[in-house]
Amino acid sequence: MTPQPSRGIAGALTAAFITSPLTPLALVAAVLMGIVALITLPREEEPQISVPMVDIHLRADGLSAEDAVKLVTEPLETIVKSIPGVEHVYSQTHDDGALVTARFEVGTSSDAAIVRVHEKVRANIDRIPTGIPEPLIVGRGIDDVAIKVLTIAPKPEASDRWSPADLTRLAHEVQVAVAALPDIGLTYIVGETPEEIRIRPDPERLAQAGLTLQALAAKVEGANRSFSVGLLREDGRQIGLTAGKTLADLTEIGNLLVTTRDGRPVYVRDVADVTLATDTAQARVFQMDRAAAGFSRVPAVSLAIAKRPGANAVTIGEEIGHALERLEASIIPEDLTVHVTRDYGETANEKANELLFHLGLATLSIVALVWVAIGWREALVVLVVIPVTILLTLFAARVMGYTLNRVSLFALIFSIGILVDDAIVVIENIARHWGMHDGRSRREAAIDAVGEVGNPTIIATLTVVAALLPMLFVSGMMGPYMSPIPANASAAMVFSFFVAVMITPWLMFRLGKAHGGAGHLDAAGGGALGRIYRAVARPVLASRTRSWVFLIAVLAMTVGSMGFFYTTAVTVKLLPFDNKSELAVVLDMPRGTSVEETDRTLADLAAKLAGIPEITAIQSHAGTAAPFNFNGLVRHYYLRADPHMGDLQVNLTPKADRDRESHAIALDIRARLSALALPEGAVVKVVEPPPGPPVMATLLAEIYGPDAETRRSVATKVREAFGTVPYIVDTDDSFGTPAPRVRLTLDDANLDFHKVEQGDVFDTIGLLYGGKTVGYSHRSGGREPIAIRLVPSKADRVLDERALATPVPANLLPGDRSVVELGDVMNVTSETASFPIFRHNGKAAEMVTAELAGAFEAPLYGQIAVGRAIADADWGDVPKPRIVQHGQPEDTSTPALLWDGEWDVTWVTFRDMGAAFGVALIGIYILVVVQFGSFKLPLVVLTPVPLTLIGILFGHWLFGAPFSATSMIGFIALAGITVRNSILLADFIRHSQGHNRPLLDVLLEAGSIRFKPILLTALAAMIGAVTILTDPIFQGLAISLLFGLFSSTILTVLVIPAIYVTFRSDRSPARQDAAA
Repeated sequence: MTPQPSRGIAGALTAAFITSPLTPLALVAAVLMGIVALITLPREEEPQISVPMVDIHLRADGLSAEDAVKLVTEPLETIVKSIPGVEHVYSQTHDDGALVTARFEVGTSSDAAIVRVHEKVRANIDRIPTGIPEPLIVGRGIDDVAIKVLTIAPKPEASDRWSPADLTRLAHEVQVAVAALPDIGLTYIVGETPEEIRIRPDPERLAQAGLTLQALAAKVEGANRSFSVGLLREDGRQIGLTAGKTLADLTEIGNLLVTTRDGRPVYVRDVADVTLATDTAQARVFQMDRAAAGFSRVPAVSLAIAKRPGANAVTIGEEIGHALERLEASIIPEDLTVHVTRDYGETANEKANELLFHLGLATLSIVALVWVAIGWREALVVLVVIPVTILLTLFAARVMGYTLNRVSLFALIFSIGILVDDAIVVIENIARHWGMHDGRSRREAAIDAVGEVGNPTIIATLTVVAALLPMLFVSGMMGPYMSPIPANASAAMVFSFFVAVMITPWLMFRLGKAHGGAGHLDAAGGGALGRIYRAVARPVLASRTRSWVFLIAVLAMTVGSMGFFYTTAVTVKLLPFDNKSELAVVLDMPRGTSVEETDRTLADLAAKLAGIPEITAIQSHAGTAAPFNFNGLVRHYYLRADPHMGDLQVNLTPKADRDRESHAIALDIRARLSALALPEGAVVKVVEPPPGPPVMATLLAEIYGPDAETRRSVATKVREAFGTVPYIVDTDDSFGTPAPRVRLTLDDANLDFHKVEQGDVFDTIGLLYGGKTVGYSHRSGGREPIAIRLVPSKADRVLDERALATPVPANLLPGDRSVVELGDVMNVTSETASFPIFRHNGKAAEMVTAELAGAFEAPLYGQIAVGRAIADADWGDVPKPRIVQHGQPEDTSTPALLWDGEWDVTWVTFRDMGAAFGVALIGIYILVVVQFGSFKLPLVVLTPVPLTLIGILFGHWLFGAPFSATSMIGFIALAGITVRNSILLADFIRHSQGHNRPLLDVLLEAGSIRFKPILLTALAAMIGAVTILTDPIFQGLAISLLFGLFSSTILTVLVIPAIYVTFRSDRSPARQDAAA
C-alpha cells in the first residue's frame, strides 16, 4: 500500500466534505446565494466613479474680472483649498462674478463633499468682502447624471398647436408623477418655458401719465397681496380673518387704478400691455426626427431623471417606462410624442445580458475542452464547478458593494479560464490515484490525491491573486473604474480553490471513475503532444551552444517587440473609444451672438447630418444645455446657458442595427461639419462619450506665465501649433474674444439739477431691462400659479430714444411728484468686456483644448507633434514656453506649458499599474520561494513573464489596436498565469526520479509530460478571452491574454529547459537543487 502523504489544508478540507451530508447543502446554498446576488445586484453599464464637484457661484456686481480675482476669487480659493479631500480647485472669473469649483478626491462621498464646503465657507463668511452677496453652493456628482431622458414634442402635423410653454406645463405633470416612483433622484426639465402674465410698460405712455416704473410695480405688487391676519370672534365662534386677494386674470390686472392725471383715472392698461406670455425663456429646444427630406423640427422639452445612489438603473428604467404608459393613457394627448432619448438602464441591461451570455458561452467552451481532453465525467464536474464559483463571486461582489457592470463581468469572463485550473488539477489527480489500484478505498485515494496537489495549488492560486490584487490600489479616476477586475477576479480565484478541494472531490466521488487511458496524462511520454514536444525541443536542448543561441534569439525577439512602440505600429492610449448610441455636437458662437442666431446655426449643422443613415433623431439646444452625462458633469456642460452656446444631441440606431461603430460615425460627422462656413470665432466640437473617466479635453495644454497678456500671447501661438498637426481637431481656447457691452453711467450734474436720487435711476434701469416678479396669479382647479412680471418683451430690449424717455422720479424734495426722462440723467458708452481669468490650484493659466482624430487618437502623439511644432515655430517677441509633462510648474515667472487632460489620467494610470506590476512580481517571487525553498529557482520560474510581450505586441499590431490600460491589465494578469505554468514544469524537473539520469532526458520527459496540462491551462484562459475580443474597450485585455498566452506557453516549455541546459548542464537535477 502506498504510504499516506501529508494531506495539508486541502486534504483536511476534502476529508471533511467528501462524504459529508453538508456538502450538497453547501452547494445548494452557494447557488442560492449567487442567484440572489445576481438578481439584487444593481446593473449599470459602467462602474460609478464618484468624483464630487462642488460649484461656488459668486456675484461681484460692478467689478471687472481683474478686480474680482483679487477681491473675491483668491480669498475663496484659499478657503476651499483647506478643505480635507479637495484635490483640485478651479476658478473662472469674469466681469461681475466668479465660479470656484472644488473637485474632491475620487471616492469621496458627494454628500460629505457638499457638507464640508458649506461648513468651511460659513465658518469663514467674514472673509467674503462687504457688498458681495452670500455665495450659492451647488454640488454635483455621478448620482446626478440622468439615467433616463424623456423628450416631449408634438407630432409634425400638430407643431403649430403646441408652444414651449404648453409642453412645459405637461412636462411638470410628468415630472411630478415620475418623482413619486421609488428610488428616483434628481429630476429637472431642459428647455423649460413657463407661462407668465407679462406687464409690458410703455415708456411713452408712462411719461404722458407722469408715472414711474417703481410706482407701477408697487401698485401691482400691493394689489396682489393676501395674508392671514388672525381670528375673529362671532356668535361664540372663532373664525379666520384674511386680508386682500390675489389677482386672477389679465383683465383684473389691467383694470387696476394706478393714479389720476388731470382728474382722469389712469389704469395699468393705459400705461402697459398686459398679456399672457409664452416666450419667457432665452433658450430654444427642438426635437428633430427623420422626415422625407432631412429632419423635421418641432419644439420640445426634455425631462431628465437620475436615480438615487445604489439603486438599480435597470429596475428604475422599467418603472419609469410603466409610469409613462399610464400617463400616455391619461394626461398625454395623442398629438404629442414622448421620445426616450437616453436610457442607461436599457443599455446597462443589454450589456449585462450580452456579457452573461458570453460568460455562459465561455463556460460551455471550457467544458467542451475538458470533455475532449480528459473525459465527459470530468467535463460534467467542471460544468457544475464553474457556475458555482461564478455565483459565489457575484455574492462576494454584492457584499463588497460592487455593481453588475461591464467591467465586473469582464473580470469574471477573463478569470473563468484561470479558475477552472484548480478543478482540473484536482480532477486529474483524483482519477490518477484511483487508477493506481493499490488497495486504498476511493475515499482515501481521493483525499490523498487532493492533499498531494494541495500546496502547489494554493501557491499557484495565490500567484494569480498576487498578480491581480495590487491593481486594486491604482489611484486617480481609473482606480475605481478598474477596481472590479482585481477584486472580483481575486475573489473568483480564492473561491475556485475552496470549490476545488471541497465540492469537486464530492462530485468526483459520485460521478467520476478511474481510467488511465489516453485521455489522461501519461507518464510514459505525454502522448501525441509529448512526441511533438520532444521533436521540437530536442534540437534546441541538444547542447549548451544551441540553448544559448535559442535564449539570445528569444531575448532579441522580446526586446525587438518593443520596436512596435518606437515605430508607432502599436500606439499607447488610455482606452479606445467605445461603441455608444449617442454623440454630441457642441457649438460656441462668438460672444454676443443672439440665441436666435445660435439656433439657426444649429439647424444648419443638423441639416449637414441628414446624409448619415445611422442618425435616428437629434435634439437641438440653443441657450441651454442638454441633460448632462458623466462627461458633461466633469466638463460642466450644465452651466452652458449663455445665448451664444448650443449643442446637438445625436441619437444613433442600436448597435445591433448598424455596421459602423459610433467613433466612425463621429469622424463622419466631423468631416461633414467642417465644410460648413461659420462666423469667425465660432467653434464646433464633436464630443464622444469617453470610454473611461472623462476629462476636460483629450488634449489640454495649460499655459502659465507672469501676466495675463503673456499667457494669452503664448496660448495663441500654441493654438497655432495645434493647427499645424492634421490629426488635432476641434481646437479651442479658454479666453476667446471679449464681448462688446454698453455701460450706462450717471450724469451727476443733471442728477443734482433735476433733484433725482441715484438709487431711483438704477431701480428704473433694473425694472426696464431686468424686470421684476411682482407676485403670482393663483388659479384654482389644480393648475399651477402663473408669475406676474413687470418686464419688457424681447423686442423692447433695445437702448433707443424711446427707452431713454422712461420716467424717473425727481422727488429728492419731500412731496415732489415730478419726473424726468431717463436719458436726461444718464450717459451711454460702449466698451469691451474683460477676458475671463482661469485659475487652477491658485495659479492663473490659459487653456488650449483639442481632440484627436485620424492617424493618432492618443494625447501622447499629439503632444509630441505639438512639441515639434513649438520648437520649429517662429516665436518673434513672444517668449517660447518650456514644456512640463506632469505637475504644475512652481516657477511661473517664465511661460510654461503643462500637459493635462487625458494625458494626466494616462500618466497616473500607467505609473500606478507599473508599480502594481512590480509589487506583483515581488509577491509572486516570495510565493515561489516559499514553494521551492530556493532564491535562484524562482528567478528561472519568473523568466517567461517578459516573453508575453512578444505575443501581446504582435497581437495588437495584427488587430490594429492600441496598447491600452486593459492591455496592461492582461499583461499583469499573465504574470500570474505564466508563473503558474512555469511552476508546473519546474516542480516536475525538481522532483524527477532517477537523479543520475542525463539532464537532457529529464528535461525532455518533464516538458513532454507537462506540456499537455500547460497547454490546457492556456487554452482555457484563451477561450475566456475570445468571447470578449469584440468589445472595443476590453479588446486589449483579450489580445493580451490570447497572444500573450500563446507566445508564453510555447516559449515557457522551451526557455526553462534551455536555461537548465545553459547554466546547469554539468550537473544532475539533484545536485542543481542542492546548489539552489
